[in-house]
Amino acid sequence: MTANQDEQIYNVLFLCTGNSARSIMAEALLNTIGKGRFHAYSAGSHPGGTVHPLAVEQIKSTTYPLDQLRSKSWDEFALPGAPKMDFIITVCDNAAGEVCPIWPGQPISAHWGFEDPAAAIGTEEQKRAVFSKVARQITMRVNIFNSLPLPTLEKAAIKREMDAIGTSKA
Repeated sequence: MTANQDEQIYNVLFLCTGNSARSIMAEALLNTIGKGRFHAYSAGSHPGGTVHPLAVEQIKSTTYPLDQLRSKSWDEFALPGAPKMDFIITVCDNAAGEVCPIWPGQPISAHWGFEDPAAAIGTEEQKRAVFSKVARQITMRVNIFNSLPLPTLEKAAIKREMDAIGTSKA
C-alpha cells in the first residue's frame, strides 16, 4: 500500500542525542514501513557526525537508501524553510529531558525510550545482538504508529496513542 495522492503525508522527526543509531534506525524504518504515508527524519541535540556501522547493518534489511543516512543536528529542522513537523518523537532518555527547539505548527510529541545500542559492551556479536533487539523494538512501535487511523483521530487522541506506543513492551 502506498499513500494516495489525496492522503496527507505526515512529517515525523525522531530525536536523540547523538543521532547515530536509534533515531537513524527509526527514520529508515518509518520511511520504509509507512510506504509514502510518512516522511521521517532524524536528528540529534549533539550529533556525533557518523552513523554507527551496526545501525547501518540493521537498516540494510530495509529498502531505505543507505546514502541518505547521516548524523545531523536538530537545528537543521528549526531553520526557516525546514519541513513542518507533524510529530516529534524522542527515542532516548537524554533527548527526552533536553530543551528542544520551538517547532513551528505545534507538532504532537511523544517519548519512545530505547536502550542505547551504541553503548553496548562485549564482543561484536553481543553488540550486534543489542542492535538487533533495539531494531525489533523500534519496528514494533513504528508498525503500531503506522496502523493508527490518524485522519480520523482528534489531536488529543493521537497524543494518547503516541504516549501508549512509547510505553508498550517489545
